[in-house]
Parts: sequence; C-alpha cells; structure tokens
Amino acid sequence: MKILIGVIGSSRAIKPVVDVAYEVGRKIITAGYSLICGGLGGVMEAACRGAFAEAGPDSGRIIGILPGTRKSDANPYVDIIIPTGIGYARNMIIVCCADAVIAVSGESGTLSEISMAWQYGKPIIVMENLPGITAELIGRSLNIDSSELDAKKIIGAENAGEAVSIVKKLLTT
Repeated sequence: MKILIGVIGSSRAIKPVVDVAYEVGRKIITAGYSLICGGLGGVMEAACRGAFAEAGPDSGRIIGILPGTRKSDANPYVDIIIPTGIGYARNMIIVCCADAVIAVSGESGTLSEISMAWQYGKPIIVMENLPGITAELIGRSLNIDSSELDAKKIIGAENAGEAVSIVKKLLTT
C-alpha cells in the first residue's frame, strides 16, 4: 500500500513559503511516498510542482482533492484530480487519506486540517521559521480534552529533508 503524505498550507503563499513547499514535495517523492493536498495554488501548487519535478508526468503519485466541482481548477502538476463540490469539508478527506501531514505555513484552513489530523491520530509536522500561525504550534500538545500525560506533540522541522525523515521515523515506529 502506498503511503500518502498530506501537504497543507495556504493557497496564498510568499516566496520563502513556496520554496519550502517545493522542497517538501520533492522530498516526499524521493522518499518513495505519494503526495496528497488540496490541489489548488500557493503551498499546494508549489508542493505538487516539487513532486512533479521528481516523479514526472502521469506518475499517479500527486493527488489533489479539490473543494469545487471543476477538474480544471487543479494546478497543472496534479496527476489524480478529485473534485468534491464540498468546499472546506474536503480538508477532512485530505487528512483522512494522509498517513501524516506536513504543514508549510498556513492560515485558518490549515489550522482546521491540523485539528482534524490531531483528532485522527495522524503525525503532524510543521515547518519552522515561516510566517503564519502554524509555527506557533510547534512543541504544543492539542490534547486539551484528555488526561493522557504523554500527549503527542506537534513536531517542528527546519527543512524538507528533516520533515520527511521525521515522517519516516514516526510511520515505522
């Protein structure tokens, strides 16, 4: 079974964020994983472009779960386009399909995906030193409604290689 790594982040991204997302996409493919994301612009497009640079066209390893109903809305690097017509509720599909998620900056939609990933026990890795709310969550536990003492924490990564290495470690232990 192929391992799917979710890449989450804003559809509006500035250059440093785009550069990191591109490298995350590349590293996911070189590690032998497949990428799943929202399939649109910004972080999603940059990650897909990086994955495409490694996997090539029609690899079947770059999946976009679209909020709307038009396949033409997908960025040009998505191999498998899944239009849902359910808007932001598509975030649940991304998270449920992913074996782990890597957040590259982000806004409220990214926070919803992090929350869902937490609820479903998915590993959450957040890229450090980028603008947006997500980096503020590094090292924090979202386990506020449980009495577990060893609650999982959101893990920070300095670069794409470290993020994918953390995913690999978490998925094999």
